[in-house]
Amino acid sequence: MALTSVNEPSEADFSAAVEAVTAAFGDRTRREIYLFVRYEDGVTAAQVADQFGLHPNVARHHLDKLAAGGYLEVGLRQAGAAGAGRPSKVYQTTSRDHRLEFPTRHDDLLVTLLARTLALLDPQDAEAVAEEVGIEYGRGLAAQMAPEARERSVRSSLGAIAEALTAHGFAAHAEARGASVAVISEHCPFGDAAHQHPVICAVDRGIVKGMLGGLSGQRVTVTTSSRARGDDFCAAVV
Repeated sequence: MALTSVNEPSEADFSAAVEAVTAAFGDRTRREIYLFVRYEDGVTAAQVADQFGLHPNVARHHLDKLAAGGYLEVGLRQAGAAGAGRPSKVYQTTSRDHRLEFPTRHDDLLVTLLARTLALLDPQDAEAVAEEVGIEYGRGLAAQMAPEARERSVRSSLGAIAEALTAHGFAAHAEARGASVAVISEHCPFGDAAHQHPVICAVDRGIVKGMLGGLSGQRVTVTTSSRARGDDFCAAVV
């Protein structure tokens, strides 16, 4: 009987995770591009365009979408053997890839244990801890995005944040609400644990704060509503 390393995904988990990439970004071509990048030692938009018969701008669009979701990292490769010419952007899978941090991961137990741990704290302390966990994770996501995705306006940053949250199972989108912008989440990957321990919802708020800080360089006020707390929908309003 074949054994699967605890550090490597099973074939079923990997297939499900790749399907999550496709569902998150709504384009099956992106699934094939992701697989191509995963098994190559860094690729350029031109290589992807040649491989899939795409216009280079279309290939670049798919790659940047995957980078925005935290699935790819972006670096530079000097053109020409002698280092002459403009460097090309090179895309490769992130270090988190082999751990498959996708919405299909089997971590219900971990989420439940986190919720129970937070429940042992004073409510205000638990809220602060959960938010700080989200902030640190959000900063990490922002750091993995393509360089041109950073230092953008708050409003445009929220579109990228919604895409990243969608890739993590939140099914999110950004929409204007008067002078504010809200990131609406149609699905919660924390499941029943969030309903039993609504303090977990502070993680969502922290992720938005952390990503906003990383992408826009600005500190903003973020308020949240949550179905787990009895609200009509889950949203982070900036």
